[in-house]
Parts: sequence; structure tokens; C-alpha cells
Amino acid sequence: MDVLTFLLEPLQYGFLTRALAVTVAAAVVAAVLSCWLILMGWSLMGDAVSHAVLPGVALAYILGIPFSIGAFVFGAGAVALIGVVRSTTKLKADTVIGVVFTALFAAGLAIVSATPSQIDLMHILFGNVLGVSAADVWQVLVLGAVTLAVLLFKRRDLTLLAFDRTHAHVIGLNIRLLSALLLGLLALTVVVGLQAVGIILVVAMLITPGATAFLLSRSFDRMLAIAVVLTVAASVAGIYASYYLDISTGAAVVLCQALVFAAVYLFARPDGILWRARRRSRVRSRVRSGPAARTEA
Repeated sequence: MDVLTFLLEPLQYGFLTRALAVTVAAAVVAAVLSCWLILMGWSLMGDAVSHAVLPGVALAYILGIPFSIGAFVFGAGAVALIGVVRSTTKLKADTVIGVVFTALFAAGLAIVSATPSQIDLMHILFGNVLGVSAADVWQVLVLGAVTLAVLLFKRRDLTLLAFDRTHAHVIGLNIRLLSALLLGLLALTVVVGLQAVGIILVVAMLITPGATAFLLSRSFDRMLAIAVVLTVAASVAGIYASYYLDISTGAAVVLCQALVFAAVYLFARPDGILWRARRRSRVRSRVRSGPAARTEA
């Protein structure tokens, strides 16, 4: 099989073309947002929101309404509940997040188990990107475009919030409003990503691209660009891998992102593990050879 046939054969199928569009759109939005989540230490919040939307999705299926509505309501509700409990107790943020998202996830599982004939739990948990309709594609594209536009419009304020909250407050920025905006966009991004990889794996799209880009750059603008480029490449590779290897599409996309992270972790210059080991080895060699060289002299 030549390269052109390899690339074009999957695109002959409409369901795979729609899956590619949905996955790339969701991956780009998640990659951009993940850069702020990584810098602010909010990775666990992404995990919490992605799991907390399960009861919303289950209820939406039961009521026959778009599951994105239920997911967004419960995602935003989880963020608000975490904020209320956090501000009214002495508990730390990670403790409150753990309590809230596990409670909501358990509630979702209970709803699904009570109506097993009406809801396909596997599709909710792991996505069903190969089964998306044209309407689903438009929904993801519109929600993704809105989320991306808001992120880019507020880019400077959100970046200042991530690096120096005190300075942001001093110059008059509303810290609470910006935090609430970012969390609202997180809930919306989870809704966008659900179609592609499901509730369980969407957290990978919210963390891995930003973490990978962070290892490669100390410039935030460059970090954004790297995260988008790498996640688009991993998403396309994942779609093709799922077609030719006949494996789960969502899992293939996440695995490709994980492979990119592993490659950067090991081989990236100058901070990759192997490069650092090589530098340490050279330093030890110079230290050992130093006294011998002086003795010979």
C-alpha cells in the first residue's frame, strides 16, 4: 500500500471523516486550555469536572435532550459546589474536589445502573466518536469555537492570573471572576471532549498536551503553539491507528498523546531524562580524568 492510499482510504468513510473533525476540534480546545490548567496547578480540577458530568449525561439521555446540556449543567454545578464547600470549611481544595467529584460520579453510575436498557454506559464513559452525526459535529465545532475565542480574547488576563495572582489583583483584575470564567470554560471543554473520548479519557486531553508543551518551552505563547501542534498530530495519528489496528478510537488518541509525552520526557533537549543522564556522565568523566591529567603533566 502506498502512502497516498494509506492516507486517503479512511477518509472515504463519512463516519471516520466526522470522527476526525470532532476529535481534532476537541483536542485543539483542550490543548489550549490545558496550558493554563498546568500552570495554575488545576489538573485535578479537570479530572473532577470530567467525572462530575456523568449524572448530567445520564439524565439527558433519559430525558431525551442533548447530553451536552446535562453535562454542562452538572460540570458548572460541580465547580460551584466545590467553590462553596471550599470557602465555607477548613478543608483544602484537593480534599473538597475529591469528595465532590466522586460523589457525583457515583450518582451518575447509580442512575445508569437503574436504567441499563436505555443508556450505553460504555459510550458515556469512553465516547462514541465513530457514531457522531452531522449535528453532533456542528455542536462540537460551535462550542469549541466559542470556548477558544473566549480563551484567546482573555489570554493576557488569564496568563497574568496563572503567573502572579497578587499582581493581577493589584492592577485591578477581578480574580474571582477570572477564575470562575476559566472554570466555566473548563466545563464547556469537557462537554466538547466527551464526544471524542468520553468521560474517563477526556481528562487526558485536558492535561497531557499542556504537560508535554511545558517540558519543551518556557515561553507561554510558544507553549500554546506546541500544545496545539502536538495534540493535532496525535489526534490524527490516533484516528488512523484506530482504523488500521481496529482498536478504540478514544483510547488510540489518548495513547498517541501519551507516546508523544514519553518521547519528550526521554529525548527532548536539554531537559529530557536521557540528555540529562548524558550530561551527568560527561561531567563525571571529566572529574575522573582531571586528577589523572594533572598527574601526567
